[in-house]
Amino acid sequence: MKKLSKRVQLLLGFTLFSMFFGAGNLIFPPGVGAQAGNLTWLAMAGMAVSAVGLPVLGVVAVALSGGLDTLGDRVHPLLSRVFTMVAYLAIGPCLAIPRTASTSFEMAVPPFVGADAPIGMLQILYSLVFFALALVVALRPEKLTDRLGKIMCPILLLLIVVTFIGSLVDPLEGYGAAQSELYAAAPVARGFLDGYQTMDTIAALVFGIIIALNIRARGVEEDSDVVRYTVRAGWMAGVLLLVVYAMLAHIGALSGGAFPGATNGAEVLTNLVPALFGTPGSVLLAAIFVIACFNVCVGLISSCAEYFNMICPKLSYRTWAILFAAVSMLIANAGLDLILSLSVPVLSIIYPVAIALIALALLHRWVGRRPLVYPVTVLFTGVASILYTLRDLKVLPAVLSDLLGALPLAAQGLGWLLPALVGMVVGLALPQRKR
Repeated sequence: MKKLSKRVQLLLGFTLFSMFFGAGNLIFPPGVGAQAGNLTWLAMAGMAVSAVGLPVLGVVAVALSGGLDTLGDRVHPLLSRVFTMVAYLAIGPCLAIPRTASTSFEMAVPPFVGADAPIGMLQILYSLVFFALALVVALRPEKLTDRLGKIMCPILLLLIVVTFIGSLVDPLEGYGAAQSELYAAAPVARGFLDGYQTMDTIAALVFGIIIALNIRARGVEEDSDVVRYTVRAGWMAGVLLLVVYAMLAHIGALSGGAFPGATNGAEVLTNLVPALFGTPGSVLLAAIFVIACFNVCVGLISSCAEYFNMICPKLSYRTWAILFAAVSMLIANAGLDLILSLSVPVLSIIYPVAIALIALALLHRWVGRRPLVYPVTVLFTGVASILYTLRDLKVLPAVLSDLLGALPLAAQGLGWLLPALVGMVVGLALPQRKR
């Protein structure tokens, strides 16, 4: 029975952290700090739940369930296939993978070229090189622990720590007042909702396949051992995420106090880091973004290619990886603002369903003998999340919008929570049937 050394387990945790920590993870914590000001740590408590706690629990839930497909099958085979494909596409070529190239380009190229530079052409060239290099690394998914865990992750952590130390040495004007009414009114709830944008809870449901592959590549064959080491990697990645988020939130709060008015986390960092380090600060910031986004891009291409090769083996893993890299490159050139605007409604629909599945998986020991609890809970949660998303898009009748707004926690963006709990109770109470 093969056992992994503590060093290898640590590398697995570093690898999973590297796969998690990308564009959204760099943008949103400092953005929260800048908008929340002196309420930063209340807001970060909420974000810690949705952007650290839920992803870790997602890794644990999928590992215990034997995979996202198995977990989805407890609801219905059709939902299992549809939801899993939507999750992979959302964190893959449709949203998250293109965002890695768009975000890193914004930080690594425009600040160093003149105002007359052909930005459009430079973005095309950058995305071509970015995705070509990511594809080369992703074509060997069993080697990600060596390439991301040993090399890229330590470099990234070192650069972030250097930036954080700079903010401690020169705290500028300190924290300012909350710049957003949403944070001033409900900082914890707002931080929780902003944690959606990291996409890590969705990513947690699909990254397990790559971590398990790396564990098996090191000679571990027993399924129980694979699950145990995957769970440990999840907890280690969660600790790293929490520490790094705290550093970035502090940096963002200082930037908000010194340079109010920034509209996103990238602008927050762009304002502060050069103020602390001068021109080398811009280089430091560019390196952080490029490395973080590259790591996540590799992990996402690998995960998506593994899954779609499994459900459609007529196309090889290599073919799927090339296809996803090519499609992502095309979408990346649409621009960061468009990608971010499209991600909000999509994540608002699938995130509550993902949370419900994770909760049910963790409670499976107690609810597993009541098979209707899975489909009924997910049905109530899914319908509620769709309705609230349509309400936010202002396409529902006023009467229905008012009714949805009257539910508990609706004002905080968590109106789906009560329907989810009701669905769970109804599913437990209904007469059970055999599948």
